[in-house]
Formats: sequence, C-alpha cells, structure tokens
Amino acid sequence: METIEAYLQRKYEELRLLDSCLHEPIASAPPRSIDEGIELKFKLTAALRAQHDLSDWTATETAWSPGKKGRDGPFEFTYDYQRADLEVVGPSFYDVDEVFFGSDIVYTSSGMASISALLLATSHVFDSADVVVLPGSYGETIEFVEGYGRHLRITAVGCAGGETGSPTARILLLDSCTLAKDFEACLRSSWAQFDLCIFDTTCFSSGSGKIKRALRKARTAHLPTVLVRSHTKLDSLGAEYGRLGSSMFVRYHNDEIWAASGLKKLLGEMRNAVRLLGAAALPAHFPPYVGRRDYPTLTARRVAAILRNGRRTAHFFRGALRGLVAQLDFAHGLYVTLKCRRPMDEKSAREAAAEMSHGLRRAGYRIRHAGSFGFDFGAAEWVHDIGREGFAVRIAFPDLPTAIWDEQSEAIARWWSEFDRSCAS
Repeated sequence: METIEAYLQRKYEELRLLDSCLHEPIASAPPRSIDEGIELKFKLTAALRAQHDLSDWTATETAWSPGKKGRDGPFEFTYDYQRADLEVVGPSFYDVDEVFFGSDIVYTSSGMASISALLLATSHVFDSADVVVLPGSYGETIEFVEGYGRHLRITAVGCAGGETGSPTARILLLDSCTLAKDFEACLRSSWAQFDLCIFDTTCFSSGSGKIKRALRKARTAHLPTVLVRSHTKLDSLGAEYGRLGSSMFVRYHNDEIWAASGLKKLLGEMRNAVRLLGAAALPAHFPPYVGRRDYPTLTARRVAAILRNGRRTAHFFRGALRGLVAQLDFAHGLYVTLKCRRPMDEKSAREAAAEMSHGLRRAGYRIRHAGSFGFDFGAAEWVHDIGREGFAVRIAFPDLPTAIWDEQSEAIARWWSEFDRSCAS
C-alpha cells in the first residue's frame, strides 16, 4: 500500500522531472495535497508546450525558414513542407530493445492515425487479407477495417483456425484492450498461420512483459511485426502532453531477411500514406522529458500504482456489485466496466458516466467524466459492452494513494448500486 506521504513524494519527483525540462525552472515546493500536485503537473506541462513554441517559432508548417534542425528535449526533427517527410531522431518510447535486432518508427498525429495509415498501406502488400481479431479489440480500429479496408475482411474472433499456405493473407490484430483470458490464449496458440502481426500496445506500459512475450512469440514464429501505439495515455506521466502516435516496424533479422518479409515495402507504403493523409506528427507533441534518466522509473512506478489500485477495485467490485459488473479482467488492468440489470443504450450509458462523475466530484472524490485513462484522477466514460449487444460504463483507475482510492471505489459501488435500483424501479 502507498501512503499519502509516499504518494506526494513520488508526485514531487514527477514535478521536478517536468520542471527540469524548462529553460527557466519554476522550482516549486513539494505539493501539500493531491489536488495541488495534479494542478501543478498540468501547469508545468502547459509551460513546456509554450516553451517549445517560443523556442522554435521559425519552424513553420511550410518550412520557409532555412537553418538549424528543430529540437525538443532529446528529440531532433528534420522535415520539409507540411512535415510530409518528418524524420525523428531520439529515444524510444519502448523499453523492449533486447527482444529484437532493430526497428524503424513512423510517428503520426495520433494512435488512430498510425493504425489507419498502416492498414491502408497493407493494400499495397496484400491483394486481400483476413484480419483475425480478439474479442474487445478497439472499436474504432474495427470500424476502420469494416468501413475503409476494402481489401481486408474480419473473419474470426480468436487465434484458432486458418491454414498455413492459404492463398489469402492472414493478419493477426493483437490488441492490448482485450480480455486477459483471450490475450493469454492467443499467446499460447500457434502463429504459423499468420503473415503479419499488428500489435496495438497502447494499454500496456512501454516496458510491459506482455509486449516482450508477444515479440518473442513473433520472433520464434518468424512473423513480421508492427507495434502501434498512442503515446497520449501512459507515456506522458498522466498529463496528456500532446496527440502522438507511432508504428514501430520490428527487425528480428538482418536487412536482407527483413526486406524479404515484406515489412520494408509496408514501411515505405505507410510513410506515403501518412504523407497523403496529412497525418504526420507535430514536433511540439513529443514530451521532452522522455529521455531523462528518471523518466522510465517514474513511469513504471505510476503504472504499478494504477495496476495495484485496479486489482483491489476489481476484487472489491466482484463482491460488492456482483451481477452489475460487465468486465473486470482486461489484459491491461487499467479499467473495469459496469452494467445495469436493465440494458443501457449509448445515450443512457453516456449520461450515467457523466452523472456519476459529477455527483461524486461534488462529494469531494477525484473522478472526472473523461474518455481516456492513465490520469492522476479516476475517469468514467461510456463504452460498448464486450460480449453483449449493449453499452456499459468504464471506470479507469488513477495512481492515487491506496487508502484514498479504496474509499473512492466504495463510493463508486454505492452510487452504482443506487443508480441500478433507480433504473429498475
């Protein structure tokens, strides 16, 4: 369990990391409360973004100003008109380098921009392909495949089935927001049937053992692999520094074998798709603290606290809410979903999330109606209910002190039970 004192010290270390990236550090005192720490973090983040704009005011969208390369912290940027040819040199967001030989990274303006451009680019590598997904895979990714991937077909749920040597290519779409049992079953199954693995790692910490296991599995199966990620969530210390996504093309072998796998062609086609879609990343959205020595440790401690709170909440909800839980065992452990005895539609789920977060905030609890996760506060939002035709409310965990979040979990359970009774009456 983490005490309030230990939590505030950890938050002070995060604030000092942000502060150290400013040309003129603010050198604020240690936060005296949880709310003060959250407020200071967002103020420092805003100051860092403003500093970037003031420092690189000549780096225009049309690149009319010749001269030095753009920089922000450890990242160096080279580009011409509209960043269509953006090249980035800097530290990796991932901590899995020991698993592979090397990599090539394409940065984009968001996680969805990355996976959309990548899926479009596969049309130049595969005439047609079956996309195998797990239950609960990110809804907008499935929506994109169904709406715009004319050469792609979602044919199965799960990893089983498929014949090696089939004339139709098979792409494994592995998603970090699936259920734990399905993710584990996929890692235990054979991947010999697949021609490409696209792994959305967004919900896993950048050094997660689950990412490393999947990479080792793909390497053993000689399966070309691309890691897709939104960096707005877990990679920005809970401050949502800026919209940023990436696709990492993993090299398990030398250049000749890598080119023969088709990844080299896919990499080139994705870069072209990013150019034509205008989906290149903004240099101002690269967190300058990523390369600092304390960053990996502080990020790992944040995520560990979130996961610890998540395990405790899932255990508590399992007993306190019984039939009102939709899903408690996601592979990532970052959130759970709640349901009602009377099925909810999108409108009622959205209203429930807003009403709960506003009501609990008025009572002094740290929760907001926010459509994301990885914050320093709890977050509620509507979601599709996995496995059912309907909707649920997602509760995303923060890294608050253990006793504080335990108390808030109890308040959420009380509120949801009363809400369900009011809906049923």
